[in-house]
Amino acid sequence: MNNTVKGILLVFGIGILMIGSFAGGFVTGNLVPVSVPGMVEEPAPIVIPTTSAEQEAATPEELQSLFSPFWEAWNLVHENYVDQPVDDVALMRGAISGMMEALGDEHSSYMNPEDFETANAGLEGEYEGIGAYVDTTTEYLTITSPIPGSPAERVGLLPGDQVIAIDGKDMTGVDAEVARLQVLGPAGSTVVLTVLRQGEEAPLEFTIVREKITIAAASGEMLDNGIAYIQVTTFGSRTTPELLATLTDLMAQNPKGIILDLRNNGGGYLQTSVEVASQFISDGVILYEQYGDGTRDTFTALPNGLATDTNIPMLVLINEGSASASEIVAGALQDTGRAQLVGMVSYGKGSVQNWIPLSGENGAVRVTIAKWLTPNENTIHEVGLTPDYVVDMTVEDRQAGLDPQLDKAVEILLEMINK
Repeated sequence: MNNTVKGILLVFGIGILMIGSFAGGFVTGNLVPVSVPGMVEEPAPIVIPTTSAEQEAATPEELQSLFSPFWEAWNLVHENYVDQPVDDVALMRGAISGMMEALGDEHSSYMNPEDFETANAGLEGEYEGIGAYVDTTTEYLTITSPIPGSPAERVGLLPGDQVIAIDGKDMTGVDAEVARLQVLGPAGSTVVLTVLRQGEEAPLEFTIVREKITIAAASGEMLDNGIAYIQVTTFGSRTTPELLATLTDLMAQNPKGIILDLRNNGGGYLQTSVEVASQFISDGVILYEQYGDGTRDTFTALPNGLATDTNIPMLVLINEGSASASEIVAGALQDTGRAQLVGMVSYGKGSVQNWIPLSGENGAVRVTIAKWLTPNENTIHEVGLTPDYVVDMTVEDRQAGLDPQLDKAVEILLEMINK
């Protein structure tokens, strides 16, 4: 399987999810590889068998016994349902939707043609939005992290918030990718999000004025104590060149230690995560991508990293908003022993989804095709990464401009340096 196709998502991601959302300033936290052909051909006519003999003939011989109850139920609906005639196409799409639900995987689903067309329209994207990384593979659109300084952060959106209504419209049953597109809009316009937040008894409502979102993918500075502080906010096309420029400047100043800040980084391209990790790891495995048939692809460190000297101690900051590509990098640094983690357990987005269009313009199915494993073969998905040093940052800390996680990282690094 082509690694470039798979890696360019999450999604994110990520394909339509990343392109449509990253450009719009309302970014998905997925590394989902997506390949969506243009839907230009005329839809093929749907011919559904109507008699038992036709149904049996239309069903592959090895599946005829298995599908017998399905066709029996189909016929009973057509013979007995009170409101006739029934909509065969709606029944067919409902069956597909039910099949995807029966997988028990919240990230696998069916998107009807109308919603799929809407999602494809987001390929061109906009450069305005609320400024938040999101997970579009959940039941409701879910915030993985607000972008620092964005409208989403200023109004108080937090990682884990589930968007259950947009401008008063219930999002129950609406594909999260379609919901994401509804949040996008021109700068200066207003959107009202109703969210469910863990620990809150009632839904919360946020009125947000959209803005043009500009994100520095990577930046850094030398702290007073000789520690190089590097922040990576997303894993997009600009991340690697910006990180190289940042590291070139900082490493020339001979830092005594390094802090890599991946907090509230909702992810991005898989290949970029490998490139970022390779700046700090000289060789070995970065991650495994494991498929349902037991096969896997192995991604190893690229040569010529600028900060691979293990004599320079390193820590990585993570939190609840560190997702997908961030977790790949942090997990690789932790497992290889290059760095320890400080902060809170990460988001836990470590699976790969493909949107696969159905023939005849009948929508698409999203199928989870793989999971990511760290170098020590630990799963990321729905588990996240556990920091070596657990340090919380409260709402009160944020409001007061305090950063206990960064303070703890500096404290730990100074102890390492002075040993």
